[in-house]
Amino acid sequence: MTTSFPGFPKELLRFYAELIENNNRDWFTKNKQRYKEVVVYPMCDFIEAMAPRLEAIAPMYIADARPNGGSMFRIYRDVRFSRDPKPYKEHLACQFRHQAGRDAHAPGYYVHIALDGVRFGGGIYLPPAPVLRAIRQSIDENPEKWRKVKADSDFRNTFDRIRGDSLKRAPKGFSPDHPEIEDLKRKTLFITKPLSSVERITQPDFIEEVDDAFQKATPFMRFLTNAVDLPF
Repeated sequence: MTTSFPGFPKELLRFYAELIENNNRDWFTKNKQRYKEVVVYPMCDFIEAMAPRLEAIAPMYIADARPNGGSMFRIYRDVRFSRDPKPYKEHLACQFRHQAGRDAHAPGYYVHIALDGVRFGGGIYLPPAPVLRAIRQSIDENPEKWRKVKADSDFRNTFDRIRGDSLKRAPKGFSPDHPEIEDLKRKTLFITKPLSSVERITQPDFIEEVDDAFQKATPFMRFLTNAVDLPF
């Protein structure tokens, strides 16, 4: 059984357009209730609607609709080590991570909404060294399975390629001539489907597009999940 979602309100787009022009605490304080009504609550509804869909795709991954501590990322930026003093993120995002994961560095499905682009897919972001090493070893030990993931027609037509920041040189223990060296050098591995228009998020079938992309990401997500010794 799936749950419908009417699409995000157009007011969400207006909110972020104004936030970009007024990224300061005074403006946000005045608009905090508006933020809850047009951003937080609709995102919670989206996550709740995705829960049974995600259950059908990857039952070990969690869609947590709580406004705090759930799948939705906080709007507050950590500016302690940043040259950018803006206190608020100018995009909306959520991650449906594996139930064994405790933070954003665990394998997860991802949705990113910003005025300059909307994308969704999955992967793993800057995993700890032991986790990244396990993924590299799995690619090295199962090259045919890895190539099959990338060669799948649904995968190629939906996501194009695997992305993520990379090392400049081959990681320790792997030859620079390894046939999968470009993926072995990655510190992050993710795939995303971009939308041509941000207005698509306001349509009732937006959730169907996310659902479809998550389904087509399954071989990639299964490989990553099993590589880090977790059940898919």
